[in-house]
Amino acid sequence: MIGTPNPNAAKFELDRAIFHEQGKSYFDPPPPGDDPLAERLYQVKGVCALFMVDNFVTVTKEEDVGWPEIIDDIQAAILEELARAS
Repeated sequence: MIGTPNPNAAKFELDRAIFHEQGKSYFDPPPPGDDPLAERLYQVKGVCALFMVDNFVTVTKEEDVGWPEIIDDIQAAILEELARAS
């Protein structure tokens, strides 16, 4: 996790580029089947927005949720989806 100027947003770098097209932004969960990684991240309580491009995902959380409460779930979701996609 890498901090950003926004204390409610954090950047998660991936070990490979998985977003080979233009970046994707979500302010609501995507329709089922459209983006498995985004769907999985939105299952983490407190996630309210996503930006995904090249080899990173920026997660924005709700203000009243602390990073220590959700960081493990976010990292697990990313790793699970990367493993499933390989």
